Amino acid sequence: MDQCILALDQGTTSSRAILFGRDGRVAGVAQQEFEQILPGPGLVEHDPEAIWSSQLAVARRVLDQTSVAADRIAAIGVTNQRETTILWERDSGRPVANAVVWQSRVSAPICERLKAEGLEPIFSRKTGLVLDAYFSGTKIKHLLDTHEGLRHRARRGEILFGTVDSWLIWRLTGGRVHATDPSNASRTLLFNIHTLAWDDELLELLDVPRAMLPEVRASSEIHGRTDAAWFGRSIPIAAAIGDQQAAAFGQNCFAPGTVKNTYGTGCFMLMNTGHAPVESRHNMLTTIGWQIAGRTTYCLEGSIFIAGAVVQWLRDGLGLIERSADIERLAAGVPDAGGVYLVPAFVGLGAPHWDSSARGAIFGLTRGTTAGHLARAAVESMAFQTRDVLEAMAQDAGRPIEHLKVDGGAARNDALMQFQADLLGVEVLRPVVAETTALGAAYLAGLAVDYWRDPDHVAENWALDRRFTPKADPQATEVRYERWKEAVRRSMNWES
Repeated sequence: MDQCILALDQGTTSSRAILFGRDGRVAGVAQQEFEQILPGPGLVEHDPEAIWSSQLAVARRVLDQTSVAADRIAAIGVTNQRETTILWERDSGRPVANAVVWQSRVSAPICERLKAEGLEPIFSRKTGLVLDAYFSGTKIKHLLDTHEGLRHRARRGEILFGTVDSWLIWRLTGGRVHATDPSNASRTLLFNIHTLAWDDELLELLDVPRAMLPEVRASSEIHGRTDAAWFGRSIPIAAAIGDQQAAAFGQNCFAPGTVKNTYGTGCFMLMNTGHAPVESRHNMLTTIGWQIAGRTTYCLEGSIFIAGAVVQWLRDGLGLIERSADIERLAAGVPDAGGVYLVPAFVGLGAPHWDSSARGAIFGLTRGTTAGHLARAAVESMAFQTRDVLEAMAQDAGRPIEHLKVDGGAARNDALMQFQADLLGVEVLRPVVAETTALGAAYLAGLAVDYWRDPDHVAENWALDRRFTPKADPQATEVRYERWKEAVRRSMNWES
């Protein structure tokens, strides 16, 4: 039988393993949620061992469920929640602390001190990022500052840092490979996206020892081989890429100007800008998309911290629904949001506002407000935030966006996608294969082992599931969007 590619998709709330065939279609999938650790307001952590054990478990499970033997796996591609920061001991492989999740604002005070010292332009110029607690560098500094003796051990090479891709590759290879790729490295505040190397000045400013950093390798190349103990034989690990860049690759955003938006825990829009970085003037991020065969593709990105996570809050925090999938039915029970606007700034606001002091807020409540109105407002908040980002990105690009490719869990919601098309005034295109994050990692792994010939070969697999065309009255839509912007303004600068 033909070989498959195994994609390991390690996300913020769950780990997944997906098998793909040569046609880019899903041949098998397994998923497992793991615990979210919330030590305080705006703080989010994960147990690194739970990340590893859940990812290994689903990888084994999908092979068992599909009766695919390990010798039929041509390669493994790893894609991951980005910016989440893990430190572990080189000798034992044991984590020294919980993983500090990308959503966590624990290092916001560090960012504010650096800004007060006038250092943000240095970081922005070299990394393409804003100086925000979202990124890994200040999270590393926080861990080294707060664990006695840890920085000294790191300088001696005893402590390693990695984003989740590095952590998984380390464990999968039995501690033989400590590596990452440019897409993940470019999210650390430590990597110079122009020289494509760790930057000594940035390391000094954050007091992060170089000895703890992983080697940066191409997104599509053989990083190492799995220890035979995990799957019964050694399998090449042939790709590593951050989840949002992987989704852009899986959506075939190969030409400059192509745009995708992923509706996951957060919401992330990426535009391919070609082989040179484009500086944003509207609070977008300049980031590395992927690196293949020595060529680096750059992107503009708009990062929204809370998207699908607002549905989890309605489920777990308020108990309005039992399952996340119930949100569509509850929201459909009312004709509109009844004038309610929900700004899900639970951990501050990302692009284009970058306000870590913002907090979640609900406006327009009346005695007639129901659970259905709250559900609808929560779902619509994803679309409103997406328009905020798209408008800023179009200004940076100097041209309007012709259409938007979409993926992620919430992209399955037809009502949300139609509302998104109405709100943007452009067509929204949803592909047949919605698992574009895992698919992008699979494509990159397959390209590294000649499973697919080249990007043009994989592009032949993309197929349209549904096209959403704007239908609403543009004037009425603009009125609603202006109300949304007012709600956002009122949610900002809440925390002192």
